[in-house]
Amino acid sequence: MKALFISDLHLTPECPAIARAFCRYLTDRAPQADELYILGDFFEYWVGDDAMDDFQHDIARRLKEYTDSGKVVYLMPGNRDFAIGKSFLKETGVKWLKDPTLVTINSQKILLMHGDSLCTHDEQYQRYRKIIRNPLVIAVLRKTPLAYRKNLGHKIRQNSKTAKVGKTLEIMDVTPSAVIEVMEKFQVDTLIHGHTHRPDIHEVALKKGTGKRYVLGDWTDKGWEIELNEQGLSMNQFPIPE
Repeated sequence: MKALFISDLHLTPECPAIARAFCRYLTDRAPQADELYILGDFFEYWVGDDAMDDFQHDIARRLKEYTDSGKVVYLMPGNRDFAIGKSFLKETGVKWLKDPTLVTINSQKILLMHGDSLCTHDEQYQRYRKIIRNPLVIAVLRKTPLAYRKNLGHKIRQNSKTAKVGKTLEIMDVTPSAVIEVMEKFQVDTLIHGHTHRPDIHEVALKKGTGKRYVLGDWTDKGWEIELNEQGLSMNQFPIPE
């Protein structure tokens, strides 16, 4: 079996080149795999399925064409699009993937995460995350007027940009001890996540040997993927034309 993992596309009408690159990805690269895993922040923002615009409906249509071909797509919530709901999943044929999730592919156990929960040094963000990701809070927000949610979404994005100012790279990156803790908890030696926009492969010292942490990059001037086949895991990048 072949699986592909991508993350942090941050799809938005303001960045049409990335949207075009993803649509090409669905027709050129992704059909070579059996499963496609999208590990969060697929969209730049999501205030509700009932707020989908033409751009988001077009992406949904492309996904539906792909899943109708017999391919399986899993979507994990990120810090930007955690409010995606059942209507979007039904419209696309995509399957929801909780964060974290343990999968076994080709007899290899892999822990999948978005990655934001690993940034434990950023205490301000973790407090916010605990509140906004509470299922009760999400349920209440979905019942608020659409105009209110759009305004709230705009404020959250602006606050996110402001909050990064003055924070060190260490604070905004994952905490090594948190990585070890979660890998030990799930008894895995392989972790794949995104969120930090720092693509790399890191060795992790575990109690029973050395593990690996694969970090997916965001899609900007280039796209990133991790491929899993019978030979193992590999990280690939490709240019995104203007």
